[in-house]
Amino acid sequence: MLEVKNLSVNYHDFTAVERVNFKVQKHEFFTLLGPSGCGKSTTLRAIAGLTATSTGQVILDGQEITALPASQRNIGMVFQNYALFPNMTVAENIGYGLKLAKLPKAMIKQKVARVADLVHLTDYELKKQVAELSGGQQQRVAIARALAPEPPLLLLDEPLSNLDAKLREQLRNELKQLQQAAGITMIYVTHDQSEALMMSDHVAVFNIGHLEQLGSPQTIYRQPQTEFVCKFVGDVNQVDQWLPAKAAAEHHYVRPEQIGIFAEPDQAASDQLTVSGRVAVVNFLGAPMSINGTSFSKHSF
Repeated sequence: MLEVKNLSVNYHDFTAVERVNFKVQKHEFFTLLGPSGCGKSTTLRAIAGLTATSTGQVILDGQEITALPASQRNIGMVFQNYALFPNMTVAENIGYGLKLAKLPKAMIKQKVARVADLVHLTDYELKKQVAELSGGQQQRVAIARALAPEPPLLLLDEPLSNLDAKLREQLRNELKQLQQAAGITMIYVTHDQSEALMMSDHVAVFNIGHLEQLGSPQTIYRQPQTEFVCKFVGDVNQVDQWLPAKAAAEHHYVRPEQIGIFAEPDQAASDQLTVSGRVAVVNFLGAPMSINGTSFSKHSF
């Protein structure tokens, strides 16, 4: 549905994004993941037409849109700061784009009601002023406004980052369900690895303006292609093995779930590497959890 080819964005002598390539399939939840300043939001804004590209192409449904202004791209956008109109009601905010398109009032009302239902906004909330809403409700309004014109592609730039942890977890579950229910293609920007792994069909990991790796969440986590991806996506333990012949340390990386702790070395399986040691520090991280009927306490060592 969308193809980004050799996309670069330069600001004078600074290169924000350099020769990025990826494809997004129809009805896919595609995530751009990376630390702050890595170029993921710049890439999203270039797709939307809000940032000029220095080189490369943006192709939507087989049509090159690189030179088109944002208003002619038929792409929805949800911003981190919501960008809602405080002097309008919730319903007026959601229907704003439809009003600009000069649709009949009855059709606007129908479309507003449909998307409001999708994002779980009640009739009572539709009559409120935006300033009366909580952060989570305002985010639902921003998403509904972007969905109302029924764009084939919806871009979301860190839409949950301003919310508290519990609400963020709730809304990311709802957002994935919404994407599937609406049958829409979404490109989602985040620095939160858990969001990317949980919500995405494919993840593009960015680092310093470059695309480091593209793949499914499982592939990104289990088969990282670079040291950066290994360290950035999920928790990992670095084990240094000193090699006298090379007079240098060789780095090995192990996921926490690959490590077991036994009272005696002979309790481990014969094909497992065992290392003797003493636990120096234990930090409590929350309530116990159960996996396959076995209980574990959540601690870090």
